[in-house]
Amino acid sequence: MSTPPPQGQNPYAQAPNAYGQQPPPPQGGYGYPPQQGQQPGMPPGPSPYINQGAPLPPAPPRRSRKSVLRIAGFAVVAVVAIGGWYASRDDAKTASVGDCMHRGSTNDTNPDLEVVDCNDAKAQYKVLAKIDGTFTSTEADAKCVAAAKDFQYAYTETGGGNSFLLCLKDYK
Repeated sequence: MSTPPPQGQNPYAQAPNAYGQQPPPPQGGYGYPPQQGQQPGMPPGPSPYINQGAPLPPAPPRRSRKSVLRIAGFAVVAVVAIGGWYASRDDAKTASVGDCMHRGSTNDTNPDLEVVDCNDAKAQYKVLAKIDGTFTSTEADAKCVAAAKDFQYAYTETGGGNSFLLCLKDYK
């Protein structure tokens, strides 16, 4: 069992030095009396977290709702343009003489022709001639007869600034 220290004495006090003097107590630390102008319980010295009277840096500007919508609109347009390009890269527009074609639809007014490799099992037609311009069905037949005498089908595409005629025959 231990006995309590006598009242008025600090059991943790430092012993006097060789000259008989007590060292001065630290100022303003935890458990010590605060320095002048310091709050009790705060560490000594200036805090690195307090902006000591310097002006605050300007806040980054917030994007307005209009600019966010504008950016989103540009992104949607870009995605649609890239998707359109990707979807049409094997389209009949890209066909040239000697290419093989596949009919993606049974609809005669919109057969959805696409270019395929001639070694592909899907190859159905071979392009004998490609003629730029807009033609009626009788004009298309006459143009194909003049361009390729052994044609079997005439395919015309109009609109989009690129109208053309494809003269086709069965492949395989």
